[in-house]
Amino acid sequence: MSKVLISAGPLRNNPGRFRDLLHQAGLETIDPPGDYQLTSQDLDSLLPGVSAVVAGMEPYTNDLFLRCPQLRVIARTGVGYDAVDVQAATRHGIVATITPGTNQESVAEQAFALMLGVSRRVALNDRIIRIGGWDRTLVIPLRGKTLGLFGLGRIGKAMVPRARAFGMDVIAVDPFTSSADAQKLGVQLVDFETLIARCDVLSLHCPLTPETRGLFSTAVFDRMKPGALFINTARGGVVNEADLHQALQRGHLAGAGLDVLEPEPPSADNPLIQLDNVVISPHISGIDTKAMADMAEKAVDCIIQLKAGDWPEDCVINQDVRPGWKW
Repeated sequence: MSKVLISAGPLRNNPGRFRDLLHQAGLETIDPPGDYQLTSQDLDSLLPGVSAVVAGMEPYTNDLFLRCPQLRVIARTGVGYDAVDVQAATRHGIVATITPGTNQESVAEQAFALMLGVSRRVALNDRIIRIGGWDRTLVIPLRGKTLGLFGLGRIGKAMVPRARAFGMDVIAVDPFTSSADAQKLGVQLVDFETLIARCDVLSLHCPLTPETRGLFSTAVFDRMKPGALFINTARGGVVNEADLHQALQRGHLAGAGLDVLEPEPPSADNPLIQLDNVVISPHISGIDTKAMADMAEKAVDCIIQLKAGDWPEDCVINQDVRPGWKW
């Protein structure tokens, strides 16, 4: 019987339709204890003999693949795959899949939770009241503001109706979206310089790539509007955190809402944690209860299709592995 490792922390040792589907397909599930993110050392001990993984954010490297010749599928619960060495996976005949269309609504909701948390001082006022204070400092409205989206993929698109509901205008940068498609959403496509100069709130919805790593730095923050808000639910690596801290500390940016950092979890001395105008959540934007269930089922569906000799075209990120691939 082929073995499937359940490595995504929120799924391990928990029931769900995803698990029933695997068992019905004749696949055995293996669940490590705990819900923490697995390390390379953990995977070294768990992956030998495993054919497929329902994966979280743990690292999948060439060295690991060398030690796990039986591994055939890495099925990511989510759409980001920067933790997977995709080229190495292809060389070793391992299919890597993602779960598009399952968690964009969850990410958009968290982005707005962070936006409201910062603009309306929700977390800060709560802390003040709990220690006996009562600070009625005026808060920043969202209505009438311009939301700038760096990325207009599934998540960026999910941001648009929420922004409209709050009375915001929306502009965006996305090289893969046409002006006509953006207009259908009521979004104006602009260039990067226009985006950062015009937006009152900048929200990131891009993958972590060599081109985006560290892109948001002093050079960008200095060209944003004084008093703008910065929201990141993408990846911590796209931001230079030291530069962000400086922009927030000197008041050029009014606040930041961050669901992602680098590294995660942050060290206790991360200076962003000390700022009152920063709201941080623990990389949970894409994993509310519904999204997690949907991602798990789609990841498992990929595994089951591949085991049966079918090809989940819209989910496979390394199509070059297909010729000659077999379970």
